[in-house]
Amino acid sequence: MNTQFPSFAEAFRVWLRIGCLSFGGPAGQIALMHREVVDERRWISDTRFLHALNFCTLLPGPEAMQLATYLGWLMHGVRGGVAAGLLFILPGALVMLVLSLIYALLGNVPVVAAVFLGLKSAVLILVVEALLRVAKRALSGPVAWATAGAAFLALAAFGLPFPVVVLAAGLLGFALPGQFKPAGHGKAGQVSDSLLDRVLRDNPGHIAGLTAAARRAGLIALALWVWPVALLAPAGGVYFDVGWFFSKMSVVTFGGAYAVLAYVAQEAVEHYRWLSAPEMLAGLGLAETTPGPLILVLQFVGFLAGYREGGGVLGGVAASILTLWVTFLPCFAWIFLGAPYVERLHDAARLKGALAGVTAAVVGVIANLALWFTMRVLFADIVPGPLGFDVPVLSSIQPLSLALALLAGWCIFQWRLGVLATLGVAAAAGILTLIL
Repeated sequence: MNTQFPSFAEAFRVWLRIGCLSFGGPAGQIALMHREVVDERRWISDTRFLHALNFCTLLPGPEAMQLATYLGWLMHGVRGGVAAGLLFILPGALVMLVLSLIYALLGNVPVVAAVFLGLKSAVLILVVEALLRVAKRALSGPVAWATAGAAFLALAAFGLPFPVVVLAAGLLGFALPGQFKPAGHGKAGQVSDSLLDRVLRDNPGHIAGLTAAARRAGLIALALWVWPVALLAPAGGVYFDVGWFFSKMSVVTFGGAYAVLAYVAQEAVEHYRWLSAPEMLAGLGLAETTPGPLILVLQFVGFLAGYREGGGVLGGVAASILTLWVTFLPCFAWIFLGAPYVERLHDAARLKGALAGVTAAVVGVIANLALWFTMRVLFADIVPGPLGFDVPVLSSIQPLSLALALLAGWCIFQWRLGVLATLGVAAAAGILTLIL
């Protein structure tokens, strides 16, 4: 008798559990997924898990969510992939929607404002910590360092668009794959024979049998992604702007959420004026406290855009849903269209070089994000400076924001507290400032 996968209902419960507990950014989410499906249940082997993860890092979008989609597809086809991907997103999206509503309605209440001040100041340190972490992993030689420096100057001094910087770095890595070291995710562990391996031995055509349905699902996802933006195009307005802008984001979100946030922040703050730089930091702090991918911060931006320009709470909810739609539907398309070719992609040296080139540029991108946020949160006034750089007016420093940021830095680098604990300390300290 052939070996069978667990029932769809059992897998559904596991994916729901992962979606509700997936705090801590991609590293924590991937570790949680590994523990659930590799170590404890042995559904997937270490080798295949890491193989799938390497494929997902080649794609734009949150790699942990796409990994869940891919693993769900391997076991139960398209319905398994859709369930795993949606359950990874929806718990955090629901929480983020509630938090966005609270921020929009109560953000000026002193206690709530104090909490968000603490969150904003703490996120500055989290961005710096992400910069150091990615730099340690990605910068392995002079070409990688030069790419990171060039990306920083391109954004900070010359104002080049983020997609152009990502494309240039990817082309450089593709042309010179030997000059970049692909970022790794660790080595395979102990689970070498899994339920999936046994299923494939008993039924060698299992994956081939899933291919046609995956391609159809991928094409449907692409059509569903484009459909609302095309419908909104003739009318224009805030909903078209939201759909079009975040559709562009969905195809350039390489290197993690912190990388793309520099471009999102500058466009949403300076071009569309949907929110302020401190509010962008507040949204990022909220995203850090919710399960699911950090890129859910885009939902917060979309909500405020709809709330302020599209008609109050209902407008915010509509724009929030549209943001989720155009951000995550492409992720399903990439997985379902690319999964049948994953074996070939895994050994493509030039594709790995392109990814490594993008990862090196991401260091410069995050450095620009850190500088941009720091000036706008710690200083009240920013003026044009030499060589295209903005510079803060030193006399306009905000002492309270600086103190809270230093406290968060102490929590992260000295006390080694986790993200949620650091955000909690900073929020509590923000409330304490009302008393002192």
